[in-house]
Amino acid sequence: MHRAVCPGSFDPVTNGHLDIIVRGARLFDDLTVAVGTNPHKAGLFTATERVELLREVTKDLPEVRVTTFDGLLVDFCREQGIQAIVKGLRAVGDFDYELQMAQMNLRLTGVETVFVPTSPEYSFLSSSLVKEVATYGGDVSGLVPDHVLRRLTERLGEVR
Repeated sequence: MHRAVCPGSFDPVTNGHLDIIVRGARLFDDLTVAVGTNPHKAGLFTATERVELLREVTKDLPEVRVTTFDGLLVDFCREQGIQAIVKGLRAVGDFDYELQMAQMNLRLTGVETVFVPTSPEYSFLSSSLVKEVATYGGDVSGLVPDHVLRRLTERLGEVR
C-alpha cells in the first residue's frame, strides 16, 4: 500500500487545497490530510474545527483520512508508516521553499515529496488571502467549498 500525507494549516480549507487533496488521493492508496498545530500561532479556526471542515469536504473520498499533527512532519510520517508527502505548488516562490523542505525531509528520514502543480484557476489562492478578503466583506464564494463559506461567514460575524 502506498501511503502519503498532505499537510497544511488549512485555515480555512480552500478549493485550491481540495484540488490538491483530490489529485493526491488519485495517486496514492491512502492519503492522510494532516492539520499542523502550532500553539504559538492563533488561527481563525481551531485545529479541531479545521479537521471537521476537512472531513466534511472530503467525505466522498474513501481513501482520505483527516487528522492533526504537531512537531516535525517527518516524525509523523515515520509513526504512521507514510512514505510520501504531497505538496501543491502555486508559483516559483512556493517551489523554492518547498524544494528545501523536501530535501531536508528526505535527508532526515527518506520520506519523498511529490509536487502537484495547482490548477490554474487556483494559482493565486491562499487561506490568508481568503481570510483577508472575507474580513473586509469581499465575496469568497467559489474560492472555498460551500460548507466552509458558511462557517467562515459565521466566524467572521462573531469576530466583528
